[in-house]
Amino acid sequence: MQFPDHPVPIVVLTGAGISKESGLDTFRDEDGIWSKVRIEDVATPEAFRRDPERVMEFYNHRRAGLLDPAVHPNEAHKALARLQESWPEEVMVVTQNIDNLHERGGAKDVVHMHGELLKVRCEACGNISEWLEDLTIDTPCFVCGSVGTKRPHVVWFGEMPLHMDKIEWALTHCGLFVSIGTSGNVYPAAGFVSMARLRGKAYTIELNLEPSEGSSLFHECRHGQATDLVPAFVDELLMRNAA
Repeated sequence: MQFPDHPVPIVVLTGAGISKESGLDTFRDEDGIWSKVRIEDVATPEAFRRDPERVMEFYNHRRAGLLDPAVHPNEAHKALARLQESWPEEVMVVTQNIDNLHERGGAKDVVHMHGELLKVRCEACGNISEWLEDLTIDTPCFVCGSVGTKRPHVVWFGEMPLHMDKIEWALTHCGLFVSIGTSGNVYPAAGFVSMARLRGKAYTIELNLEPSEGSSLFHECRHGQATDLVPAFVDELLMRNAA
């Protein structure tokens, strides 16, 4: 299959690798988050029921890290925002990340399939609200008044990712699928390339520091730092459209 020779709808999937150069830890690298703490202890519904204080402490620490003034969107985030603004067709940015660096870099309508670190959800009334402070089990819901029902608005292992209908529709109607900074071993995101390629007939490209577990499924792979690869790729796309 050849690279599209005209503007087509694009779906971009991003993972932890795009935010690493902004100062945030990845998960599955040798020194990543899951090398320091067990998934079963902090990132499952069972962990939250068993020890909510520990789970909240883990996410409080991550929230504080995201709010550190030293953490800011990098050139890869900004390049995708530029693509959204300049590309004549829709560019949907779907992220596995729970940070807000895409939005801070200028991207619009980012689809957060794993939730958002700077939001909390009430399990009693369903209210979702922005949250920049530490969260405790004693934090009341300001909508329904319930206590002990607040949790981070993130998708834990064993829970269904968000916005899947919207994502699947876009994957089967796009002409180009780009995967950036993902490990390729966490489903359902690891299956997006097959969905876009086989069901949607899209051209597929991986931009990653190194080959992902699913790299052989892509039509094309480019490997290196996201802050180098993504701006160059966006420039290439926009130049093709201008030609």
